[in-house]
Amino acid sequence: MPVADIVGQIEQLTVLELNELVKTLEDKFGVSAAAAPVAMAAAVAGDAPAEEVKDSFDVVLTSFGEKKIQVIKVVRVITGLGLKEAKELVDGVPGTVKEGATKEESEEIQKQIEAAGGTIELK
Repeated sequence: MPVADIVGQIEQLTVLELNELVKTLEDKFGVSAAAAPVAMAAAVAGDAPAEEVKDSFDVVLTSFGEKKIQVIKVVRVITGLGLKEAKELVDGVPGTVKEGATKEESEEIQKQIEAAGGTIELK
């Protein structure tokens, strides 16, 4: 039986009959019709470059706001710098507070600096 004839017969089925056909074929051949779209999606995804997931961030101080002294204190705690070095980093905005931080670490640093009145950019 030519494939075109089979397709023609399938076109004549109602939705309920088509559903029954799919279930029967799944049972008969031990396959799942749901696997085909997943396999096709994987094949399409394989053709396109995978989006890179960023796992390290540079935390950059972009502004110290109205509370410069509080921001300097937080920067000292985060970086372990002395008072002079932390002040220079804050005075020289934009400046990198931490390089290669994890997502969680960078978000925690951002919270601390923003609570002190500064602003952060994650790169």
